[in-house]
Amino acid sequence: MLACLGRRKWRRLSTGTLKATWKSVNGEDASSSRGRIARGVSSGAETIAKERVDTVVIGAGVVGLAVARELSIRGREVLILDAASSFGTVTSSRNSEVVHAGIYYPPNSLKAKLCVRGRELLYRYCSEHEIPHRKIGKLIVATGSSEIPKLDLLMHLGTQNRVSGLRMMEGFEAMRMEPHLRCVKALLSPESGILDTHSFMLSLVGQAENSHATFSYNTVVLSGRVEEEKMRLFVAEIGSFVAQLELIPNLVVNSAGLAAQALAKSFHGLDRRFIPSSHYARGCYFTLSGIKSPPFNSLVYPIPEEGGLGVHVTVDLNGLVKFGPDVEWIECKDERSSFLNKFDYRVNPQRAEKFYPEIRKYYPDLKDGSLEPGYSGIRPKLSGPKQPPADFIIQGEETHGVPGLVNLFGIESPGLTSSLAIAEHIANKFLR
Repeated sequence: MLACLGRRKWRRLSTGTLKATWKSVNGEDASSSRGRIARGVSSGAETIAKERVDTVVIGAGVVGLAVARELSIRGREVLILDAASSFGTVTSSRNSEVVHAGIYYPPNSLKAKLCVRGRELLYRYCSEHEIPHRKIGKLIVATGSSEIPKLDLLMHLGTQNRVSGLRMMEGFEAMRMEPHLRCVKALLSPESGILDTHSFMLSLVGQAENSHATFSYNTVVLSGRVEEEKMRLFVAEIGSFVAQLELIPNLVVNSAGLAAQALAKSFHGLDRRFIPSSHYARGCYFTLSGIKSPPFNSLVYPIPEEGGLGVHVTVDLNGLVKFGPDVEWIECKDERSSFLNKFDYRVNPQRAEKFYPEIRKYYPDLKDGSLEPGYSGIRPKLSGPKQPPADFIIQGEETHGVPGLVNLFGIESPGLTSSLAIAEHIANKFLR
């Protein structure tokens, strides 16, 4: 579906009538054009309809949805564009569904500040809107004495980030709490939890629509250009690589996730010096089978590894036990592949061979053959192998010089937890 803006309100067009509508706005059968969308546009293959709009959010993942909701309830007319047929089909539906406390991130970084603030907002939102969630707590464990200094560092970081309730535990205390666990020391984070991500996103969609935001799925932004101090977007129905509509927004939020950098590179007039490099890390999840009840009641995390937080155990709201994700650095062959999300999400069953020894460090009772392939996700990272972790980038005119453009780069974990805080940050900083 592609939404077009009438004189003062959004007009919705179904995908079934879209092609006919494009013909009418280009001068063919102009008499049947509903709302006279292409007022004054003459016919011809190179002429497309133009629409002035208020705010465009590109990407209907959890962060894009949160931004759309926040901007719309603050009175902006918001149009959300996504190439998929529904919301949250990529990274937002391929994660651990964990509510992070804010422990791992450098003090005063965006990740630290937005995770802590986002967690507060998220728990409040879930309670007010009856989104299934549980604050089940997390144990970050050291399985050998050599890991204790790293655990101490995490305690220090979490304290600096003002994460409440953190407590260092001796191994016997943690194992009394979780009898199947084996560790020499553990950091307890009682503020960590889990939620139903789909219900959360569905609620955000409803809240945004109640505030008159409009969603246009199966819609791709092909490119953009800066003209007369405004970003112009060239939009098409998915499957077409010919621009069918030119949007002229006052504000554009690029929340395209894995495709954010590729999309930004298509914006003529945006200096590429301000577009960071892209790195992609696939993470696979395996589920635990052959058990009557979950072996753990809390989240259990090992010491973080390069590129991720380690192969951890998550118990979802239905009692399903998941292990993952691991880290597999992958190459993206070309910009169009990332732009169209042409990634391989298959889980190779043989990767379980690497999971067993990692999990048995803290869960020695794991039986052979008990791991079954689950699903995978891909992290949109700003740093690659052997590089230090990068912070979120929320980039506006003060950085790149393009009026009305906000780029979101590298919104990986804790993006879900931070989503409402990211939206609040954007609204406070960029709304005029």
